Amino acid sequence: MNANVTVSVRSLLLTALVLLALVVAYLLGSNGGGAAPAAAADDEEPSATAPRVLTMTGTGDAGAVPDQLSFSLAVNLTRPDLDDALDAANRSMTRVLASLKEHGVGKGDVQTTGLSMDPVYDYPNYGPPVLRGYQVSQRASVLVDELRQGGAAVSAAVAAGGNDVRVDDLELLVGDTDAVMARARDAAVEEARTKADQYAAASGEELDDVVTISEVKTRPLPIPVEGYAALSRATKDLGAVPIRAGRDEASVTVRIVWHLK
Repeated sequence: MNANVTVSVRSLLLTALVLLALVVAYLLGSNGGGAAPAAAADDEEPSATAPRVLTMTGTGDAGAVPDQLSFSLAVNLTRPDLDDALDAANRSMTRVLASLKEHGVGKGDVQTTGLSMDPVYDYPNYGPPVLRGYQVSQRASVLVDELRQGGAAVSAAVAAGGNDVRVDDLELLVGDTDAVMARARDAAVEEARTKADQYAAASGEELDDVVTISEVKTRPLPIPVEGYAALSRATKDLGAVPIRAGRDEASVTVRIVWHLK
């Protein structure tokens, strides 16, 4: 009987020790779990002091009237002998360039873009091909610095080259495109600043220094002009080709980020 009592007491003591250990483990776990929110709060603290910023975009437009003209010209002719064909093409191109010089086109405004010499054959119904001669083609690109001279320059080139010359790829150009784009950028920044001031004032804030500024979109000046192609001398007396400049538009969009005071 005494032995049973002793075993029971030991069992009770062992059970009590196990329960005590469980309670201690629970308390330690609770304290460990409670530390996490404090750490999270420490991690979130920097975001509370992060700089406040305002981001705004602006678009600026700028226009310009084209003041230059460029075009391509080609002298094409065929002669029985290759040397004769090349000599005749040289003389024709020389006349064309001389006529352009009278309209303000200097040597630096003309660039040779191609030269080709090809045999030309006749193909009878029965029999082998027969060599008829050689075709020589000389090609060049031309820039007229003053648009008001452009139409007269084109007509003079066609008249000087006769039926052997062709003019095409006419393009109206703005000489100083950088100045136009600079005006568009200034307008874009001004619009972005005006909008940012308005939003800041409406929310009781005030703009501080610029953090970043970037160009996100541009539309440069267009240059191709359609409606003229393969001009040649149709009559002996060819008047100046009428050319209307119109107006070209460029645009720039910028994104600016400001600190708020």
